[in-house]
Amino acid sequence: MSGKIRISVDAMGGDAGAQTVIPGAAIVLERCPDIEFLLFGDKAVIEPLLENHPRLKECSRVFHSDVAIEMDEKPSQALRKGRGKSSMWQAIAAVKAGDADVAVSAGNTGALMAMSKFCLRTMSDIERPAIAAIWPTMRGESIVLDVGATVGADSQQLIDFAILGGAMARTIQGIEKPTVGLLNIGVEEVKGVEEVRNAGRMLRDLSPPNLQYVGFVEGDDIGKGTVDVVVTEGFAGNIALKTAEGTAKQLAGYLRAAMSRTIFAKIGYLFAKGAFDRLRAKMDPRKMNGGVFLGLNGIVIKSHGGTDGEGFASAVELAYDMAKNELIKKISEDIGDYHRGKITTADEGLEG
Repeated sequence: MSGKIRISVDAMGGDAGAQTVIPGAAIVLERCPDIEFLLFGDKAVIEPLLENHPRLKECSRVFHSDVAIEMDEKPSQALRKGRGKSSMWQAIAAVKAGDADVAVSAGNTGALMAMSKFCLRTMSDIERPAIAAIWPTMRGESIVLDVGATVGADSQQLIDFAILGGAMARTIQGIEKPTVGLLNIGVEEVKGVEEVRNAGRMLRDLSPPNLQYVGFVEGDDIGKGTVDVVVTEGFAGNIALKTAEGTAKQLAGYLRAAMSRTIFAKIGYLFAKGAFDRLRAKMDPRKMNGGVFLGLNGIVIKSHGGTDGEGFASAVELAYDMAKNELIKKISEDIGDYHRGKITTADEGLEG
């Protein structure tokens, strides 16, 4: 994609709203100067903050909304309250109208998904959307989906997720044919629930052209980076994500306690400070901030609501990469290739 990347932002979303969003947008502008921002929210709050960031002010347009979605509102309530007029809705609607290439919000996840589905609709031949997360691994990074959008996905929906995740891996990681595994309780073909086993058989038989299905993977394979894309339904995916986040915090707490326990431990920490700094950077959740809503007719990125400016910048930078590398186009191509393959396979079966 050439020209400026236009990013619409729900400036009132998240725990701190514009107090985090505006500094975060300013940070990412230093890294990606070819961005134009559309900022939706309370002008009386946003415009004074922009005065502290002249470069950001120059490349931003502010659209007033005096309706903000609260972090604890139920999706149905938020949809009734905010449809057409909230900062969250308007940021999404800008993508639908073609005024923005991608939308970013740190607001209520359920409300954001409900509004995104209602406003953008799901893509043709995709039954349900998914939320994809970028996961740090021993090999680098993997993509895990779904981490919370679709609970209890059936076989076809799991296949859809595989295609969506594969397209995302091709977009941001430049992998020509990503490896894909289905998360299961074992790698044997007889293990797991029926929907997962059926999805595995279908992926193996149909062999989608733009991904390489390698079979079942287990929970510990996520951190190992065994595959480029891990596919699961939203219930298990969300538990896995929250467990990993909690474990990372637990380990960090253990290390802090151990390094401060004795004078010798403190001296040892000084000698190993460089290694600990690298570990801290690797485990920093701000660097992996940003869940991608996949399967919609437009790109929406969900930032963690409690992040700081640096974390929000990571979510915006992910949005930039998605738009710059034309994620929607790649997803459409992959869906088309998969369904053409299904038709060809069916025709061959009839001929046989």
